[in-house]
Amino acid sequence: MIFTVAIDGPAAAGKGTIARTLASRFGFAHLDTGLLYRAVGAKGGDPVAAARGLTEADLARPDLRTLAAGQAASRVAVIPEVRAALVEFQRRFARQPGGAVLDGRDIGTVICPEAEVKLYVTASPEVRAHRRWLEVGGDEAQVLAEIKERDRRDMGRAEAPLRPAPDAQVLDTSTLTIDEAVDLAVRAVQARLEGR
Repeated sequence: MIFTVAIDGPAAAGKGTIARTLASRFGFAHLDTGLLYRAVGAKGGDPVAAARGLTEADLARPDLRTLAAGQAASRVAVIPEVRAALVEFQRRFARQPGGAVLDGRDIGTVICPEAEVKLYVTASPEVRAHRRWLEVGGDEAQVLAEIKERDRRDMGRAEAPLRPAPDAQVLDTSTLTIDEAVDLAVRAVQARLEGR
């Protein structure tokens, strides 16, 4: 069975948690596509060469979840040659037998416009900054400033800007518990699997 779930949205909205839960629940493979860009940014040097030479080991680096890696990812993601180098990898992953869940910024709009289920997971910048601050600590006001700057960059870039696909189901998690958000996502996938 080929079945793709595309999950997009800004940083710290809950898309990764939802993606991992859906993959586990339905037995699908999971790819956090942001890790690809984080790994390219973290490698340093020429980002295009880093993207073309990306390995599994690069995706296992322990520093890929830091704020610095997230900022580096956002900077390299605006480079068209970096995006092109990573697109085919993502598309192959998405259409593998057995189903796949991909979460990122442009999965439903660019990478997998044919995905069977498209979700756009979002929340207010303040809620997302608080969540990220609980994860990484530091100065919460600075985290909010960085979240807003990243949103501006991701939503304003010329190449594949962050936005919901026209046929995506939008999940605003600002006032939802993680269980409530996951339940809505599970229902969306279940309905499509059952042909509803």
